[in-house]
Amino acid sequence: MTTLITPAEPQLTRPLPSLDAWTAHFIAAQIPVLAETAEALEALRANEDLTDANSIGEMMSSDPLMTLKVLAYAATHRSERAVTDTETVIAALVMMGISPFFTAFAAQPTVEDRLADNPAALAGLAETLRRAHRSADYALAFAVHRMDPDAAMVHAAALLHDFAEMLLWCHAPELALRIQRMQGDDPTRRSSAVQSEVLNIDLSDLQQSLMKAWRLPELLIRISDDRHAQHPSVRTVALAVRLARHTAQGWSNAAIPDDVRELAALLNLSEAATLLLLDGI
Repeated sequence: MTTLITPAEPQLTRPLPSLDAWTAHFIAAQIPVLAETAEALEALRANEDLTDANSIGEMMSSDPLMTLKVLAYAATHRSERAVTDTETVIAALVMMGISPFFTAFAAQPTVEDRLADNPAALAGLAETLRRAHRSADYALAFAVHRMDPDAAMVHAAALLHDFAEMLLWCHAPELALRIQRMQGDDPTRRSSAVQSEVLNIDLSDLQQSLMKAWRLPELLIRISDDRHAQHPSVRTVALAVRLARHTAQGWSNAAIPDDVRELAALLNLSEAATLLLLDGI
């Protein structure tokens, strides 16, 4: 997972035929990270003796791709004696140790280099990342209000909710742009229908497949699965993601009142109190 991506590495321009094919492709592909993350990592590496798991985890907290990369590495390099999942980045770093972490994660490839010749795709990825941060902020606030003991995992699930879309922007930017254009031409079409037409798969299915292949924490997989919407933690993430999408361009989206109504029921608040909570996040 540490070999640098070169600009010459080919990107997918045509859809793969099946979910298994897409899963295999992304398992083999490098995961680039944000340039600011790569730079911060090198600064910490230069002061390794003064660096601990908390400082590295804090550095990574704003980068879903680096978070994904570390969790996947930790899960696939677990000791056979380990009896529990490493459910957070900090737990993964503690398990690995600081020096082995820096050895495993040498100079990192960046999304900015990867998409240097495709500013439209870089902008699309940036928008997905902004939405992920907004979703994670919402999800954490909702989980804290609910006194959810798994609040940290709820935050991580929201941050990583659209990681398959992020990987698509990195490795198949023309296909991602085609989906973006189609959704812009007809906003009423369901995202899953457009994805299936362009990619032969639904990105949510790819995401679940990759999480299981990378052996990510079972709790994270479960909370990230929108199909288990009856679970309060799953509903928390789903509503956070929906609100982040619907408020991306302001608060005029016609779906927002329904989101607020559902959120009020989840949080056991009035709709007026729920709006005050949202305003304060």
